[in-house]
Amino acid sequence: MNGWTIVFDLDGTLVDTAPDLAEATNHVLSTLNLERVNELQIRPFVGHGALAMIDGAVKSHGRTLSERELHDLFEVFLTYYSAHIADRSVPYPHVVAALDRLKADGATLAVCTNKMEAQARSVLEALRLDDYFSALTGRDSLGTYKPDPKHLTGTIALAGGRPDKSVMVGDSETDIKTAKAASVPVVAVSFGYSVDPVLSFGPDAIIDDYRDLLPAIAKLAGMPANS
Repeated sequence: MNGWTIVFDLDGTLVDTAPDLAEATNHVLSTLNLERVNELQIRPFVGHGALAMIDGAVKSHGRTLSERELHDLFEVFLTYYSAHIADRSVPYPHVVAALDRLKADGATLAVCTNKMEAQARSVLEALRLDDYFSALTGRDSLGTYKPDPKHLTGTIALAGGRPDKSVMVGDSETDIKTAKAASVPVVAVSFGYSVDPVLSFGPDAIIDDYRDLLPAIAKLAGMPANS
């Protein structure tokens, strides 16, 4: 993997963050005297960012927010979430072993997420994953965000890589669209937050377990699986 850049989405790809995101969303609902929603209702919105989670949760109660109200509630969300950033969030099984192996094989790792950069960094630090990554960009890092391919290509550039020697790993239609628009091969995880099966979005490879990640990347990169 020497010379290759592997770029990961965060929520639903590297880390199961839905429990803490759902709790932060329910905190927002409590300020509006609305009933809690369950975590499964939040998951479809996770890849689209906190604004989408708040908006979706409020609409599930038959209410619509103005843009001003939504952004005010976003600040309430961020304050609560920042204080509870990884109370229940955990890396997916075998993530750490896969990252160790990729680094040992000479790959450069990065994170490209639609989460705000500060929150993304806090999650990785809380879970002691931050040292694996040479670059991290969030929704607010580059003036654009997924599915704009410039978010991905900008992340690759910050990591010192090139799109033609990179692979994206994500869990959603947004990740797959972003990678395709950037002409970067994409591996989709089957266990993330996508409502529809990731197969329907046409990724280059799908894995059900992080133990399968390196062989999948090696195949896309045209390398032996043990390279």
